[in-house]
Amino acid sequence: MSKRVILITGTPCTGKTSISHQLATTLDALYLNLTDLAKHENLTLGKDKKRNSIIVDEQRMQRRINQIIKKSHKENIIIDGHYAATVVPKKLITRIFVLRRDPIELCRLMKRSGFSDHKLFENLASEILDVCLVDALNTVGARKVCELNVTRKSVKKTINEIMFLLDNPTSEEALSMFIMIFTPIVLFHSLIQTP
Repeated sequence: MSKRVILITGTPCTGKTSISHQLATTLDALYLNLTDLAKHENLTLGKDKKRNSIIVDEQRMQRRINQIIKKSHKENIIIDGHYAATVVPKKLITRIFVLRRDPIELCRLMKRSGFSDHKLFENLASEILDVCLVDALNTVGARKVCELNVTRKSVKKTINEIMFLLDNPTSEEALSMFIMIFTPIVLFHSLIQTP
């Protein structure tokens, strides 16, 4: 059985977990939250006290994800995490959806979630600087990556967009969405990489 491994990534507070859970239900998929997996299976190197977060052992995490995917009896696997593109084995990735949110709305949601000072600034900067998007592009290239603006959108509307893109990956409308989203980013990315 061919497995479809779908990564949902983006800065904290973009809605990754809510969307991933609903997508997993819609597709009857195996759901993996990377932070939970790292904590429950001790795939960590320690704690970053400055950021109040765990430090993931990326090599052990990658091996464990590989095992989970291979052993899964589910056709679809949804992986939720802002660093998913860096720890899921590249050859197994079918599609990466990078969730984006307007920085003003994101700031409001982060404050509501308890982010403050350095952590708030660092995560907003990550959103503005396309950190998750660049990680995804560097991992699998533009053909497997789709950037979705979730600003003021319901989970249901976002799921509908994801399902359309999954069900019609080569349709003219889907391809135009990928091209429209990525052409300026890919051009800029290639410009900064040129010596």
